[in-house]
Amino acid sequence: MLLLEMSKPGRCGYTLPKLDVPEVSLDELIPRSYLRETEPGLPQVTEPEVVRYFTQLSRKNHGVDVGFYPLGSCTMKYNPRVHEDIAALPGFSRIHPRQPESTVQGALQLMYELDQCLAEIAGLAKSSLLPAAGAHGELAGLLIIKAYHKFNGEADQRREIIIPDSAHGTNPASAQMAGFTVKEVPSDQRGGVDVAALREMVGPQTAGLMLTNPNTLGLFDENLEEIAAIIHDAGGLLYYDGANANAILGITRPGDTGFDIVHFNLHKTFSTPHGGGGPGAGPIVVSEKLVDFLPSPIVEYSDGRYHFATPKHSIGPIKAFYGNFGVLVKAYSYIRRLGAEGLKSVSENAVLNANYVMNQLKDDYYLPYDRTCMHEFVLSGKRQKELGVSTLDIAKRLLDYGVHAPTIYFPLIVEEAIMIEPTETESKATLDVFIQTMKTIAEEARRNPEQLKSAPTLTPVKRLDETKAARQPILKY
Repeated sequence: MLLLEMSKPGRCGYTLPKLDVPEVSLDELIPRSYLRETEPGLPQVTEPEVVRYFTQLSRKNHGVDVGFYPLGSCTMKYNPRVHEDIAALPGFSRIHPRQPESTVQGALQLMYELDQCLAEIAGLAKSSLLPAAGAHGELAGLLIIKAYHKFNGEADQRREIIIPDSAHGTNPASAQMAGFTVKEVPSDQRGGVDVAALREMVGPQTAGLMLTNPNTLGLFDENLEEIAAIIHDAGGLLYYDGANANAILGITRPGDTGFDIVHFNLHKTFSTPHGGGGPGAGPIVVSEKLVDFLPSPIVEYSDGRYHFATPKHSIGPIKAFYGNFGVLVKAYSYIRRLGAEGLKSVSENAVLNANYVMNQLKDDYYLPYDRTCMHEFVLSGKRQKELGVSTLDIAKRLLDYGVHAPTIYFPLIVEEAIMIEPTETESKATLDVFIQTMKTIAEEARRNPEQLKSAPTLTPVKRLDETKAARQPILKY
């Protein structure tokens, strides 16, 4: 039942306090043309009815606090509640970006120390905390690449960004937005960059290469040092898409393997909440030769105080004020609570979980790259497709078992792709339930494929018309 249907005249769920300021006619404050002619028609309901309505509505949604969320490449892991408490401290939550620097030294110190932490984790020199998401970080990094080549007098010549065929879709989109031409390099039989093809592609036109490592197949590129040498010898820069950094914390550093720019998704790797449109954070970290091109402002420390500064050749501000500060606080809390050894254990457990699930399921689903994976892996539903069951049907059936569907049909280079990322925060018991569920669905595909084609049947909303939903979305309620 909708709130409007529950409405009864005279019901009220709140009482306003008595005015403690002089009453003023609305005509004196707001032009008559802006005032309503009629009542807004809001539901008249009691407080318990409102609370119960929205609580029941929330229980129809799936989330990481409700159940397993194996969304590949998105690192949907549990968000510790203590970080919410820390971000809510008055010194963080009740400040304003227009305050004088002298009154927010604690907040500036946190930003400065987070910058140092991210630089150490990346193996690079300095960070910008401004980008509001991973794709925003990509754009900032690509603008730095563009500014760097312009500074060296090569902007008109270096117009191409090379991107693997397994890349996230945001990579080519960001490169196009930054004004580059995109060149796609294919994957080899092991799932990494085809080095021979890459050698043929580079030249004086090459501005850089964007690379996710481990890549979207969940595989660590075995030729990383050779790839870096090829790009650098051609005069280009190497960009690290950090969407999958949850696999490498404390084990390897992008800067040590030749990368010049890194973006981190704080809302993935460092366990700050994400989804529903944000807010997120996608800081970039750069090598020493690129520090002067960072977006402004950055936080510096000198003469016993923290202060904002503008890098010498800055690409300028890319976000209002200083980034999504509340997200920065939560990520800083996560890093400081875990420390170096804790972060390393995060990646070790994430990799362990992924390999455990992969090896348990590879007999039931086709595994296109049968090698040790990192934090995630990609199966294929092509065996089930031969029985008339698509990967979409498998994903829909998972919803009936109370499990959020993994990423499907990505990366595009895998037929009927099913991308699974367990994360380190899930227990073996949870993984075993998921494994058994996937095995049960594989058996259902053999015995009764029509059962999967009509799924889900137990959810509040049943199977949607995917094409109509994409082309005729209902954007308001």
